[in-house]
Amino acid sequence: MTDSLPSLVDEVVTEKPVSQGRLVLRRFLRQRAGLIALIVLVLVLILAVSSIGVGPIKGWWPYNYYTPSPKIVNNGAPTLQWWPFSLGQHPFGQDRIGRDYFAMVMRGIQNSFVAMILITTFAVVTGVVVGAIAGYYRGWVDSVLMRITDVFIVIPAIVIAAVVGNWAGAIGVWVLGIMLGFFSWMVIARLTRGEFLSLREREFVEAARVAGASDARIIFKHILPNATGVIIVSGSLLAASAILLEAAISLLGYGIRSPDVSLGLLIGANQSAFTVRPWLFWWPALFIVTLALSVNIFGDVLRQAFDPRSRRFSTRRVKDGPDQQPEDVGGGAATEATFGGI
Repeated sequence: MTDSLPSLVDEVVTEKPVSQGRLVLRRFLRQRAGLIALIVLVLVLILAVSSIGVGPIKGWWPYNYYTPSPKIVNNGAPTLQWWPFSLGQHPFGQDRIGRDYFAMVMRGIQNSFVAMILITTFAVVTGVVVGAIAGYYRGWVDSVLMRITDVFIVIPAIVIAAVVGNWAGAIGVWVLGIMLGFFSWMVIARLTRGEFLSLREREFVEAARVAGASDARIIFKHILPNATGVIIVSGSLLAASAILLEAAISLLGYGIRSPDVSLGLLIGANQSAFTVRPWLFWWPALFIVTLALSVNIFGDVLRQAFDPRSRRFSTRRVKDGPDQQPEDVGGGAATEATFGGI
């Protein structure tokens, strides 16, 4: 028994510490729902980009989303067949003037991804800056910034989006996404502020102050890396709302305008044809639900990966015994050990 103690001590001492990123990746890979959601998002994006191409780069699909066809095939109904599988000439059908609906839906998916990325990026950047300054400095700075945040929160998001989209939608999806992102930062700001209020009292922050670090260095070098988990998870969940927001204002006619295409615009333009040509409604609606649901599931699983306390009950772990896996031990402490050092 005594002879085995040195070997156990050597094993513990020589064991390499596991980084927080690796811990999060391991927890995420255990959740099949998150992997399936991520795979669905990647496959849909690859289909949308490769089929009709991007800009001057042509895709493998022979039709585009803006040129009407002089011939209406199959009375405009979808030519897609599941058995035996065949795409046909127009798998999603054609609209009332003969444009290929598959190309139009793919273009709408591209615009949804662009809007999602832009809205999420600018909302996260603005929210993190506002929340970090308010949480770190507190006092009157915190009061002023949070009152401004409250003003934006009480205004319904759809109203702000309609006003912004009415002007930016005609310019294009890039301007629309950037403008909507600047009006979607409030939740991120509040969450970031809460994290900074907690982290600014930690020992590693006090040590940085004693060492003479500037406020900017403490905020961005020491505190912000420890709040990345909350920020990333909140941003991923905001992405699902961004898809629905863009679709909603385009549906109301305040978002992306013709001749460009959006999934919400396709639904709004074909509401009157729902009973006679339902495929004009169901295809864009199906992809809106698929994208929003996949992003939402991905964000929820990512939240569980960053927070080890939210793990689901595992019967296998109970059967195997009370021993914990190395990556599950001290999840919160690993964050500070990895990111919080000076």
